[in-house]
Amino acid sequence: MKFAYTIAPGRGETNLLLADIAAQLADRGVRIAGTVQIDSDREDGGKCDMDVQVLPDGPTIRISQFRGVEARGCRLDTDALEQAVALTEQALTKGDIDLLLVNKFGKHEAEGRGFRDAIAMALQADIPVLVGVNKLNRDAFDAFSSGGAEELASDAGSVLAWLNGALPELT
Repeated sequence: MKFAYTIAPGRGETNLLLADIAAQLADRGVRIAGTVQIDSDREDGGKCDMDVQVLPDGPTIRISQFRGVEARGCRLDTDALEQAVALTEQALTKGDIDLLLVNKFGKHEAEGRGFRDAIAMALQADIPVLVGVNKLNRDAFDAFSSGGAEELASDAGSVLAWLNGALPELT
């Protein structure tokens, strides 16, 4: 089983790392399913807008809801996230995928939804899986993966080294 995850220390750093990795792999012809997250600052000072780009060439979907500058609590638009999940699962079903990349194992996945089934589908099909993990949901990820996922340092060199071993077409 080729299953790995990374947790970058700073806010948004995992998103940037995985987007960079996805771009490098796409340039090398690797067929990727999944998502990368793009955060955009808001001019009104509110929390950033969160979008996911569905890989390899799917739509960009806004997964955050703006609830006002002073709003607190979860901003995730679960319906939008599930749209990205459905598109990812369709790509996995069609085949010809070399890697599943999931930008974040977050609260939705920790609660049993989101990309959990897509990850399981990929692993059952012997497709390597790379996941960004939210520190707050690390315990839920460990329970989900049953300790079978390899932790990678949060730098491009470490992630690419793992991918070179997981994806024979890269070597």
